Amino acid sequence: MHYSVLKSELIELLKIKPNGIYVDATLGYAGDSKEILQKLNDQGFLIALDQDPEACAYSNLELAKIKPNYQVIQKNFSALEEILKELKIEEVDGFIFDLGFSSPQIDEASRGFSFMQDGPLDMRMSKTGTRAKDIIDNYSEEQLANIFFKYGEEKLSRIIAKKIKEKHHVINRTLELVEVIKGSVGAKYFFKEHPERKIFQALRIEVNGELKVLEETLPIAIKHLKKEGRIAVITFHSLEDRLVKNIFKKYSEVDELVKGLVTIPDDYKPLIKLVNKKPILPTEEEIKENSRSKSAKLRVVERI
Repeated sequence: MHYSVLKSELIELLKIKPNGIYVDATLGYAGDSKEILQKLNDQGFLIALDQDPEACAYSNLELAKIKPNYQVIQKNFSALEEILKELKIEEVDGFIFDLGFSSPQIDEASRGFSFMQDGPLDMRMSKTGTRAKDIIDNYSEEQLANIFFKYGEEKLSRIIAKKIKEKHHVINRTLELVEVIKGSVGAKYFFKEHPERKIFQALRIEVNGELKVLEETLPIAIKHLKKEGRIAVITFHSLEDRLVKNIFKKYSEVDELVKGLVTIPDDYKPLIKLVNKKPILPTEEEIKENSRSKSAKLRVVERI
């Protein structure tokens, strides 16, 4: 079963207008999109993006049960500018970026996202392009160590990378990788620090280009946001949250070049304001219902 994390808080803070245009940039299994579509009237419209073909097919059927004024597009949200241009949409009333992985994606062993289930070393959201196995085989020891440190914040990244490169030719499946990680750091460190979580996270980010795409796309969403429109972003680890926080900070403050001037030129004024200065966290009740929500953080901004 798939749970949409912080759904009620997200929908409430999005302040959905019945005749508005909304973009769910991370459709998944339509948990948030269904709530939005139900609140739209015949003049409203929902655009839902996802690169996962299975998620798109499932969600298309679910949304069709509600009303027809939506479009599911099987593309990564990195194509946001291109998609809005094709649809001849200049301004949007609200964007959602729910950066977590849907439970069906994590739980399906054949996708290779989980370090707790045996499956191929894949990790591709789109099911096309470079796999985690390709990265392990083709990246140098130094390149692996760098992504483990940068995207996994793993302090023993060099030790783990060295062992993986030594054994990469016999690492084809998720649990084989877990065993190599364990063997490189020892059982005591492994069970205390859980480096396998960090290494899998780093590989997944590298395979799907997650942080780079987010960094490039959030400013595009801000540019296309209608006055009083809102962007809601749910992150699930510190790297994502820090990136989102910094982008929102940049666009919600007066440019350093003109700070102190009596009159601030329009081009240097903030484009957005923070709806919540501190991230909204899941309740204890939600965490009990869905343990994967524990690390979730919701940040919302409004165009001014």
